[in-house]
Amino acid sequence: MVSEPEIRGAKILIVDDQEQNILLLEHMLAAANYTSVTSTTDPYKVYDLHRQNRYDLILLDLKMAGMDGFQVLDALKEIESDGYLSVLVITANPDCKLRALQSGAKDFVSKPFDMAEVLARVHNLLEVRLLHHKAQAYAKRQEFRALHDPLTGLANRRLLVERVSQAIIHAKRNKGIMAVVYLDLDGFRQINNTLGHDAGDLLLKLVAARLAAAVRQEDTVARLGGDEFVIAMPHVNSIEGVELTADKVIKALSQPYNLEGTEVSVTASAGVGLYPLHGKDVNTLLKNADTALLEAKHANKNTYRFPMRADI
Repeated sequence: MVSEPEIRGAKILIVDDQEQNILLLEHMLAAANYTSVTSTTDPYKVYDLHRQNRYDLILLDLKMAGMDGFQVLDALKEIESDGYLSVLVITANPDCKLRALQSGAKDFVSKPFDMAEVLARVHNLLEVRLLHHKAQAYAKRQEFRALHDPLTGLANRRLLVERVSQAIIHAKRNKGIMAVVYLDLDGFRQINNTLGHDAGDLLLKLVAARLAAAVRQEDTVARLGGDEFVIAMPHVNSIEGVELTADKVIKALSQPYNLEGTEVSVTASAGVGLYPLHGKDVNTLLKNADTALLEAKHANKNTYRFPMRADI
């Protein structure tokens, strides 16, 4: 639902080339306790004003000198990425109402103004617009939750598989290579057992932040669960570059952590898989990188390994 304070505080733009009409509408809206109302007599400014401010409602006069309301509507469509044009047109010509609605306006009021009608239509359009915003925000949150780890905000397995699949397709097309670095923490269970799960969760968040800071913008860092993380590197120029990244990440994770006043140190072990050398599909590549991780564990930890034998 949308509250009355949200509606009264919504951003409104009045567009009319007649100053007296603007003053009348401003007075009406102010009397109804709308607190974020701006205006312009220049229709050529509407595009930039809306792009900068993203108004919740635009009150638009159709008949203006130089640029009429229909031209303004056409311009606004270019920047309404969600396709929802929240415009209330104002016209003294009843014949223009249908065309205005067909051009994207959501409603209309006629001149001369009926105060009660104007306020009712403004209120209704703002309620619908704000509900639309909330529905969009909810959908985005649900999409984010479906693709990200709830504790760290990193990509989850589903998103990782999507990204690696795309990277493999790109590498195959360009006869290139891509890499995954599969890692976990050495001694994480001991942190949980001695300091508790809250401290363990905090440690995982700090590890996630260090991983994200240590890789390139185009790389994907994912948490698969527990203390298992994967870095997907879609564009790799050389094996040496992958080795440098793996070494950089392991060194970054080995620095001490402050867990609410308690300093702890952990290390990390990693397995590196390269497409197409260590796998030509997502599952095989991750499986071989995980095997290499176990090999790194057996090599005194705090290091990385490539698969000694790759099942491809």
